[in-house]
Amino acid sequence: MKKITKLLVANRGEIALRVLRSAKEMGLQTVAIYSEADRQALHVRYADEAMCVGPPPSKDSYLRGDKIIEICLALGVDAIHPGYGFLSENAGFARAVRAAGLIFVGPSPEAMELMGSKLAAKAAVADFDIPLVPGTEEAITDVPAAQAIAAQVGFPILIKASAGGGGKGMRVVNHADEFVEQMQLAVSEATSAFGDGAVFIEKYIGSPRHIEIQVLGDEHGNIVHLFERECSIQRRHQKVIEEAPSSVLTPELRAQMGRAAVDVARACNYTGAGTVEFLLDENHKFYFLEMNTRLQVEHPVTEQITGLDLVKEQIRIAEGQPLPFRQEDLTIQGHALELRVYAEDPQNNFLPDIGTLTTYVRPQGPGVRVDDGFEQGMEIPIYYDPMIAKLVTFGADRAEAIARMLRAIEEYQITGIETTLGFGAYVLRHPAFVSGNFDTNFIRDHFPAGALTPPAPDEATAQVAAALVALLLETKQPQAPAAADTAGAPAASGWRRNRLGVR
Repeated sequence: MKKITKLLVANRGEIALRVLRSAKEMGLQTVAIYSEADRQALHVRYADEAMCVGPPPSKDSYLRGDKIIEICLALGVDAIHPGYGFLSENAGFARAVRAAGLIFVGPSPEAMELMGSKLAAKAAVADFDIPLVPGTEEAITDVPAAQAIAAQVGFPILIKASAGGGGKGMRVVNHADEFVEQMQLAVSEATSAFGDGAVFIEKYIGSPRHIEIQVLGDEHGNIVHLFERECSIQRRHQKVIEEAPSSVLTPELRAQMGRAAVDVARACNYTGAGTVEFLLDENHKFYFLEMNTRLQVEHPVTEQITGLDLVKEQIRIAEGQPLPFRQEDLTIQGHALELRVYAEDPQNNFLPDIGTLTTYVRPQGPGVRVDDGFEQGMEIPIYYDPMIAKLVTFGADRAEAIARMLRAIEEYQITGIETTLGFGAYVLRHPAFVSGNFDTNFIRDHFPAGALTPPAPDEATAQVAAALVALLLETKQPQAPAAADTAGAPAASGWRRNRLGVR
């Protein structure tokens, strides 16, 4: 058994603060790291100790694994929690941490490498009869051969980077005459983003739902799933609103997907907290997509419906403790929603915004949780992801969780920048969301440019939404949409201007 007494969090912002809080409840000493841009950040002030790791750019600070390990050795740290993003899925960093005699709060480097390659992951789960989207089983480099495979699979097809994530290196090809150009673009983007141009082909599922299953595995061979999260409300293939449980999964389908997720974890001898992602088609057939070998941004909704603290479970597993529960001990209680509050303008193609939080007042009250790393008067740094906070609500059922989210959005006061709060209210009032009849194309199909007031529901949807009517709040008046130039293009992003040094 390995004992952790001092933990360093190799991250920033809301996730660093969230991990630090659980560590403090466990009686651990804590260390934060920060870049020069984050010197006054909340996670820096919260930790017992804090050390600067470099200038603002991530490559000079939060991605400096060598410097982070040096700090750990100098301060007598036992373990490193990577949070998500940055070095959280970097097998080389995890290996270096262990080589230095430290504990990495996460899976083994081998599991990371296996699941970090979508092709290797598919091969690994093949023996467990996990449903896979039809397509190639290996990387494609020969264009004529790839064209032949695409024709066999049938258009539309999806070209995906093997080492990809976040929608990078991903191209939808609807017709054969588009294939060569789109494949070249996918390879180029994958090489630029990941240093690996390997791509593969799979059948494109046009109207999928994105369902993911949270898993936990210990070092004693015990693996359980903590049910599902629905993550279908996305922009640019990245999630904006998540909920647990999904409104469309039956108990039988939930059990099937849960078993499949556990088998995926077993295929790579997984330890710690991880997430197995699936696509669910319009016929409710599910297909393995990938496994994320880290804590997810949306983990709070799982915590709300299970009553578990996933960070504490990660730390206990890293110490070598067995899971204190079995699958049959776990049940779903209530319903939870999460809205990612980004510094983005939904009425201007979700372009990032920058500025000072002139007003910043968090919502409160029953069933409301805010995970953030900011306070009033702070600036949104241009160097990192523009997420300000995760707004989470919990209720006895989906109707109450939605009503509480709408109330919380109304209470959340942010001025000085554009945010996704208005978009969140739009989605939660939309007939498609209220009825549960939506997929990953929600923004394309239901969010016309500049519109923040959803259409009136039809009669059938109105019946489904009846339980909400008395609870829903009046829609806030939207601000005027950002001005477009004379050609009708979106207004320039302040975020991009500042990052590029343009004035």
